[in-house]
Amino acid sequence: MIRTDRLSFRIGDFQLLQFSLEVAQGQYFVLLGPAGSGKTIFLECLCGLRKIDLGQIYIDGHEVTHLEPRARGIGYVPQDYALFPHLSVERNIVFGLRVRGYQRKDVIARVTEIVDLLEIRHLLSRRIDGLSGGERQQVALARALVLRPKVLLLDEPVCALDEATRQDICAELHRLQHQLGLTTIHVSHNLEEAFSVADKAGILGEGKLQQVGSIDELLRKPQNEFVARFMRCENIFSGEVVSPGPLPKSTTVQYAQTQLVVPGQHQGRIKFMIRPENVLLLASDRHNDPVDNKLRVKLIRVRDCGNYVRMELKGTIDLVAHLSHAAFTELKAKRQSDLVAVLRRENIHVFPT
Repeated sequence: MIRTDRLSFRIGDFQLLQFSLEVAQGQYFVLLGPAGSGKTIFLECLCGLRKIDLGQIYIDGHEVTHLEPRARGIGYVPQDYALFPHLSVERNIVFGLRVRGYQRKDVIARVTEIVDLLEIRHLLSRRIDGLSGGERQQVALARALVLRPKVLLLDEPVCALDEATRQDICAELHRLQHQLGLTTIHVSHNLEEAFSVADKAGILGEGKLQQVGSIDELLRKPQNEFVARFMRCENIFSGEVVSPGPLPKSTTVQYAQTQLVVPGQHQGRIKFMIRPENVLLLASDRHNDPVDNKLRVKLIRVRDCGNYVRMELKGTIDLVAHLSHAAFTELKAKRQSDLVAVLRRENIHVFPT
């Protein structure tokens, strides 16, 4: 439904490089990346607000690279919503229809449909400067949807909202997108947003699309260290292969003063990771599997992160572990700061070379 082929764009010292992406019909795609990575610029290129240097843009099988923004069939909600403060909510919503010359009866029908869908009829007579952040977001969304676009682009749609409102709006966006069958690209730097809405996601960094996949793939099978760190994995190591592993399709790697068994057959120097939630912590060395990697570590710092407890561990390898509150309480009851960290082979991911 949306396809870019080797899209390239330069502005100042920044450039998008050979940006090729496909988003399927009816898919909710989240484009993630740190600030300054080019997410907004990419949306503006899709919309036609910026003229690309090289490449092609296709919407619904038709090339739109050189079409005017209004001819691309795209609904765009910018980060600041770009509402007209001197107009009422109703006049903001109908603005695009009037510019396109729709007749009054068609305008009324479309506005009625959208305000009922979003449940914002009670806001129609209000002025923009009297609305809350969540209400402004809904009005901006209504203004985009009333044009019945083929594609919906959302630039950081909930970044200015408080946590509770953000969760509600994300749920609403997900409901509307599936109800209308809209192909959607949602730009964000927030993983929780992606977890709540994405069918598929991509990581943009250093002007390049680093990886595209399911949230599970980005979390547990990142293609490189950039993706792993963006997806909040802190346990990333680089080691030298010393021998085949003790089991078929395994390898023994030297890291610091420790040898670890990792999955797969490798040679030379490799980089690998284990997610903090996959580090198993024991109060004693009573782990039955003799092949699993076991490390003696000392607990040096604990932080309650709401949904989990973050634990910093020091040993021959320094680690970060995330435990549930129940698991942490059970471990704490044993009153030991000296622990055993177990790094199971199947939970270690080796980056592709």
